[in-house]
Amino acid sequence: MNSAWHWVSIGTADLEAALAFWSGKLGFEEIGIAEGDDPGLRAHWRLPDQRVARQAMVRAPGAAFGAIHLVEWEGATESVRADAAVFDLCPKNLDIYVDDLPRRMAELAEQGVAFRNKQYSEAVSPDGVHFREIHLAGHDDINLVLLQILGSETPIPATGFYGVGPLVCIVQDPASEKRFCQQVLGLALSHDNILAGPEIEQMIGLPAGCALEVSIWAQPGQPLGEVELVTYQGTEGADRYPRARPGSRGVTHLNWWVEDIEALSSHLSSHGVTYRSSHIEGCLIQTHTTLAFRSPAGLRIEAHTAI
Repeated sequence: MNSAWHWVSIGTADLEAALAFWSGKLGFEEIGIAEGDDPGLRAHWRLPDQRVARQAMVRAPGAAFGAIHLVEWEGATESVRADAAVFDLCPKNLDIYVDDLPRRMAELAEQGVAFRNKQYSEAVSPDGVHFREIHLAGHDDINLVLLQILGSETPIPATGFYGVGPLVCIVQDPASEKRFCQQVLGLALSHDNILAGPEIEQMIGLPAGCALEVSIWAQPGQPLGEVELVTYQGTEGADRYPRARPGSRGVTHLNWWVEDIEALSSHLSSHGVTYRSSHIEGCLIQTHTTLAFRSPAGLRIEAHTAI
């Protein structure tokens, strides 16, 4: 597909609360909102008995990638990450780029946002990236990370918050997932590191002696819509990818717009990737054709062509 992903799909129990965070606190713009059920979207997702209450699409102002599709479901739904351990296998973090982390933390704290730690972490990766980050619990058991890359030339809106950079996915077999990102998704490797030591253990909450294998896959020159693969070496986590499906609360899947769906279907088949073909006649999303498939770890991916 050779590009950054266009939007991430998130199920929520309370769209109003989710929008209060993304739009009210981070300054994302609402580019679409729909009230009531969406039979066309449910038909594509094969959810005949689960009704949509409302939905919205938000993004950083003017951003072409890294948007968020929020879907509120009627009634109780399963959470992807409820009571998850740090190293459970699942789509885990949404990383949001910021211009000045101490300043943005202070602003959010004044608005009642609680962080997982009082002080942000600061480190330099083995490949020389100097960064600051702080974690916070988002809506619907999502883990959010505010990330400042010191010395970065990425233009950030006046709000101080950019769109979603990486979706961080915890995987058990990084080699298979890396091949998939490169050969199937057509993304380029932008960072590949092993992070270890007491500072990393304290920052992440790892058992002593464990390390992180981290790789970031991206469209060159595009900071939004990245895929970050993380493996917690020396640990074994529960596999929550089967929960990460439409109809659940939390991050369920990634979405790409593509121009040539026939070429993509042939490409997937050549790599032994099975897929399901459909289309969407939805309130916010309409597609001519949609292919749904999964990565080796189980991350759901949907590729769409416009009508």
